[in-house]
Amino acid sequence: MSPLERRTAYSLAAIYIVRMLGLFMILPVFTMYGAELKGHTPLLIGLALGIYGLSQATFQIPLGTLSDRIGRKPVILFALTLFVIGSVVAALSHTIVGVIVGRALQGAGAMSSTVLALAADLTREQHRTKIMATIGVSIGIAFTTGMVLGPVLNAWIGVSGIFWSTAVLGLLAMGVAIGVVPNPRTHRHHRDTGIVAASFAKVLKNRELLRLDLGIFIMQFVLTSNFVVLPVLLAHMTHVPVNRSWELYLPIMVFAFLLMIPFIIIAEQRRKMRQILLGAITVLGLANLTYVYADRSLPAMAAGLLVFFTAFSVLEATLPSLVAKVAPADQKGTAMGAYSTSQFLGVFTGGTVGGMVYGAWGIHGAIVTSASAVLLWLLVALRMAEPRYLSSYVLPIKASDTQEANALQAALTAIRGVADAAVAVDEGVAYLKIDRAVIDETELRAFARPTNEPLTE
Repeated sequence: MSPLERRTAYSLAAIYIVRMLGLFMILPVFTMYGAELKGHTPLLIGLALGIYGLSQATFQIPLGTLSDRIGRKPVILFALTLFVIGSVVAALSHTIVGVIVGRALQGAGAMSSTVLALAADLTREQHRTKIMATIGVSIGIAFTTGMVLGPVLNAWIGVSGIFWSTAVLGLLAMGVAIGVVPNPRTHRHHRDTGIVAASFAKVLKNRELLRLDLGIFIMQFVLTSNFVVLPVLLAHMTHVPVNRSWELYLPIMVFAFLLMIPFIIIAEQRRKMRQILLGAITVLGLANLTYVYADRSLPAMAAGLLVFFTAFSVLEATLPSLVAKVAPADQKGTAMGAYSTSQFLGVFTGGTVGGMVYGAWGIHGAIVTSASAVLLWLLVALRMAEPRYLSSYVLPIKASDTQEANALQAALTAIRGVADAAVAVDEGVAYLKIDRAVIDETELRAFARPTNEPLTE
């Protein structure tokens, strides 16, 4: 990658980390704080945890579409402004309703699709996958950091202080967007990162993609629902106070990450993706039930959490990889948009249903509900077909009309190792699905046009 592309990757990843860190830090501490707010109920505490998912799901596609019209940076800055305002509202609120409003505003600053589109504007096609992977890794970093940092900050400045810290982080992200992220020479729609309205119906009719959408919905449902009750469970049953829960989460998150790596290697390199997915779903559900039967034992609870987060990490890495493999060459962005929407709806539903069930049937009821959702996912996933181990590849091409595009598409499809090809004349690229085990990239590059045009202003 060029210095410009590295700067793009790291600065956009930093913005992603800052924003997601602000959302993740309250997960391990909010339930106990919410119980001290005026007007709280278990349902409203769960709603406060999950409401950002609803506003995120509602606004991410409209804001992404708006960025195609007015530019990426204005939309990113607008989204971060909403995020900062929401953080301030939550920090100043002494009622559960006020915090819910603040969290909803935080989520309304939905900039995920816009950040990815800006990354595509600022990078050459052959390096786009690396850039997206760098930004994707930032989400895992933010989650792990938030799980540890949230309890530490709660001990020092409380949850309201965490919200103030989140507002400051949002302002810093705005500074990075203005002063560090390069300005693209132009912005245009990219089918590998953006939504194509005409493709949405096709994506929603694809059963394999729908299974993956259901999977990420249930996974986030379970995670958010669990964090409605986990702080209470740790404090009252295993006597781990919220402010010291980081001592439990830190080694668990580190070991879960290390344990995840061999499973991902087996899934990708040995082409055991379906088996690893089904195994991780099964383990996720069983680990969830250990919370119920830990019997006030901290070692049993810690073991259950380690197994849970290991399975969760495997699934978090596997699911988007499967979406990229399953989606047709020119529908990846649309498929990922539907996947992300399902993810955020899972956050909202998990918080809301988790809080409602906790209020009606207690901790055991909430945990059993989550485990039942995982069982449903497993039953659906069992019908999943063995995926083709294909990679996305974007090739810069020159085709001036439909006739040339059709001829080029036929020539590309004829190359050994190319499973699917779609030529986008308006973008000047061909979207391919290739098998890297057999492809000869020199054959592909023979069709590529030179890409010497500047990416920045």
